[in-house]
Amino acid sequence: MEKTIHGIAASSGIAIAKAYRLETPHLAAEKRTIADVEAEVARLEAAVAKAKEELEAIKQHALEKLGEDKAAIFAAHLLVLDDPELLNPIKEKIQTEQVNAEYALEETASFFISMFEGMDNEYMKERAADIRDVTKRVLAHLLGVTISNPSLISEEVVIIAEDLTPSDTAQLDRQYVKGFATDIGGRTSHSAIMARSLEIPAVVGTKAVTAEVKNGDIVVIDGLDGQVVINPSPERLAHYEEKRARYEAQKAEWAKLVDEPTVTADGVHVELAANIGTPDDVKGALANGAEGIGLYRTEFLYMGRSELPTEEEQVAAYQTVLEQMNGKPVVVRTLDIGGDKELPYLNLPKEMNPFLGFRAIRLCLEMQDMFRTQLRALLRASVHGNLKIMFPMIATLEEFRQAKAILLEEKEALLRQGVPVADGIEVGMMVEIPAAAVMADQFAKEVDFFSIGTNDLIQYTMAADRMNERVSYLYQPYNPAILRLISHVIDAAHREGKWVGMCGEMAGDPIAIPILLALGLDEFSMSATSILPARAQLKQLTKEEAARIKETVLSLGTAEEVVALIKQTFHIA
Repeated sequence: MEKTIHGIAASSGIAIAKAYRLETPHLAAEKRTIADVEAEVARLEAAVAKAKEELEAIKQHALEKLGEDKAAIFAAHLLVLDDPELLNPIKEKIQTEQVNAEYALEETASFFISMFEGMDNEYMKERAADIRDVTKRVLAHLLGVTISNPSLISEEVVIIAEDLTPSDTAQLDRQYVKGFATDIGGRTSHSAIMARSLEIPAVVGTKAVTAEVKNGDIVVIDGLDGQVVINPSPERLAHYEEKRARYEAQKAEWAKLVDEPTVTADGVHVELAANIGTPDDVKGALANGAEGIGLYRTEFLYMGRSELPTEEEQVAAYQTVLEQMNGKPVVVRTLDIGGDKELPYLNLPKEMNPFLGFRAIRLCLEMQDMFRTQLRALLRASVHGNLKIMFPMIATLEEFRQAKAILLEEKEALLRQGVPVADGIEVGMMVEIPAAAVMADQFAKEVDFFSIGTNDLIQYTMAADRMNERVSYLYQPYNPAILRLISHVIDAAHREGKWVGMCGEMAGDPIAIPILLALGLDEFSMSATSILPARAQLKQLTKEEAARIKETVLSLGTAEEVVALIKQTFHIA
């Protein structure tokens, strides 16, 4: 019988195939008293070694199929298996309590998982998921249980699971796995990010899909509207086959725009750029017609490893991106660590509110050796392309001046040593703190450009943690307070002859695009897969028509009123 379940649209597209339930075997560890504790410790170590072997293979598979940043997840998993803070307590439990390895592992892992899950920090919650994934693999080896292997799937299916671990998603083969649906997760969970990388439809956070779907059921995954339809009627199936064909035809139309500039119907050019995390992401950016890189998140170079990257490693990464972009602008954001992104090897103190704490430029100005190494690497790589540098999390003019002074010191030092550095590197800043947005007229006299980071600007302006479901209703990109701040920043920059980009999620949002065009945004930077739909939309708009709604939009009282006006004026469904 047909049934529809609603969830979160995590990756666009329509998939129709038989259900393949990816079930976790029952891994229960009964407590046993053991006589030979050394043999039991050796059994644990053998299981850890087997798990490492598997993770190395999965990491290699991810590197080949998905790129460096996805493979970094498994580098992090391998670090978990090398972490004495996890392994030593397990061994001590075996030795002092004379219990079996399975029980000691499960008890210790449960303690750490509960601790991390209880923290009000999305990064820490993800670490809990990593520990669960890794220890489950070790426990399976101890119990002699085989964990299902998604890479062995050899027919077209959609995956149904409570959740997909990074290990699971890295093994999915696009040829056979057409989409997936999970009980838990959100748009920023590992599985959702992987689905977008693989470009397969996904619906997450359904709460009930595993309870409703049996192996072999015909299932529709609607990643456009966030629906899962189980055993659709012939009429419903025909509807979705038609919807899928329309979406594929739409994608084919968008693909024709790959090499075209982004010009509105009345001839106004804006730049559509891509947000990237690693050099591997450049291929996707260019394949989707990016006119530049509006945000290169350099923190991925620092994550998933046990020590800081060397200057030479950084030069190689930046040079690769600049060369591949072949003269197109590349805006590199200096290290933005903190908040939900941590580097365990820096041993930074835990903070009550890390999003408002010692992070990004604040960290770099204090840990100047690390900062100067990155700036030297950027300057050395600058001769290989069109580099622009921006500093994140700037709150005061003093911070910007200090960061820029350090950059200029390193440039002078390199030139004295005879090391070539590009002329005229533009130096800008992220506008993501309301204080910086309010003072944009003063900053605009000193920067070469602004890039508005709406993800943080919205949460700071609305005092609402974007990771907290209970206040998610306050995460309002279209709230007039946010739009007024954006307008103020753009106007202040333009008065000084400076350009403004946006690298938050809002830049690729179909509702936001006409508003941002009206406000005069110069560069829209977004995930690569959003570029062609945005280009198609902008080609249908005129700057003149958009400009006419500017004052009205800024005078409205609520986000709902803004959305209603935009949908009605620009005929957006």
